[in-house]
Amino acid sequence: MTSDVTTVPSDAPRPPRRGLSARARWAVPVAVGAVVVAGFAAAPLLADAGSAGLPDITAQQLVTQVLEAKPVPMSGTVVYTARLGLPDISSLGAVSGTVSPADPINLLSGSSTLRMWTDGAGRSRVSLLGATSEYSVVHDTTQAWTYSSKQDAVTHYTLSATDAAKLKAEQQKRAQTPVPGASELPTPSQAADQALSQAQQYSTVTLDSQTTVAGRGAYQLVVTPKTSGTLVAHIVVTVDAATYTPLRVQVWSTDNAKAPALEVGFTDVSFAKPSDAVLSFSAPPGAKVTEKTVTLPQHTDATKPTPSPTAGALPQNVTVTGTGWASVVEVRGVNVSALLSGNAAAAAAAARDLPHPPTAQGQDVVSQFMGGDGTGPSKSGSGLSASTLYDGLTKAVPGGRLLSSALVSVLILDDGRVLAGAVPGATLQQLAG
Repeated sequence: MTSDVTTVPSDAPRPPRRGLSARARWAVPVAVGAVVVAGFAAAPLLADAGSAGLPDITAQQLVTQVLEAKPVPMSGTVVYTARLGLPDISSLGAVSGTVSPADPINLLSGSSTLRMWTDGAGRSRVSLLGATSEYSVVHDTTQAWTYSSKQDAVTHYTLSATDAAKLKAEQQKRAQTPVPGASELPTPSQAADQALSQAQQYSTVTLDSQTTVAGRGAYQLVVTPKTSGTLVAHIVVTVDAATYTPLRVQVWSTDNAKAPALEVGFTDVSFAKPSDAVLSFSAPPGAKVTEKTVTLPQHTDATKPTPSPTAGALPQNVTVTGTGWASVVEVRGVNVSALLSGNAAAAAAAARDLPHPPTAQGQDVVSQFMGGDGTGPSKSGSGLSASTLYDGLTKAVPGGRLLSSALVSVLILDDGRVLAGAVPGATLQQLAG
């Protein structure tokens, strides 16, 4: 990197602006500099295999420590890599130039570099980096911003005054008032036992050799499905030995034993508290700013446990076939045409008919994705139409379209049925009859 980059404080965010030169990039490790893929290949996240000289620990003890750990301030560089075998979506926007290197759509394939900061107490920033662009999400307790340098656009999300006061009151009550029935809640150790017991019903949970990630000693928890017929081979969660914070997650597919299908992990990390300047956000001059007011989900007193739904209860239009990792969910009556129509109102209405309808915030996201005002072609955050993305990610099969990846398959049928699971596409087609 050029010498002028070294003068930038390690925790300082790049000021949002329309034209971002290569000289003003984040100070990221050389190995993941300008060419993310090449840098990732040259410096894999797994720094050292074998023992890292850490104290011995059991799987149950590790899960307990993770559950007991409190959020901590941290910052660092994260490399995200997807090898899902999906079509190259970036090529769909190549002609119109709608997809930039710092576009979230690129998280579907290839490698991406992110910088993240959090104070561990409600303030955070995550920036997806390109050579001359960025996409950032900044969260500050009761408000949040998204910023796209490609579109030079900011969206500011805030709570209404009533909801902001309600949230503050609930947080204070939660901190000061004992939760009724708290003595009946499981301890972290009991919760770990329950989690492991449930996981072991369909999986084998073990510890792999100690390792080093981002220069820190870490333990590796491995979850391996017992179920046959699933696309998931195993999942590895690497946990920092000092703070018990996950530093890396790898999801391996049965299609590829040489590299994980999904991998996200730190290449450098610090547990120092980020400065206020990092966690603050100001819209750059000239950027288009859209204000959005969101509402809190409707729920009862925050100090009272939320009743859980009846075990095994499913919506009438949903069925589950199979068990464990090979389970397939079938949803009937899905209006795919409305979701792809470009009409925001129709898309939001169709989303409400799904098994887990989105909240008001989620419906707003659907509305933005589908075109905002409901006129013209539906657009994603990348500027690509939803139908273009749909056609690019799926292929025509008898009776509908199929999305196949290294970890999950989704079959969308013309009769309104949608089947999904961590199984091969052929399994879904067979179940669909």
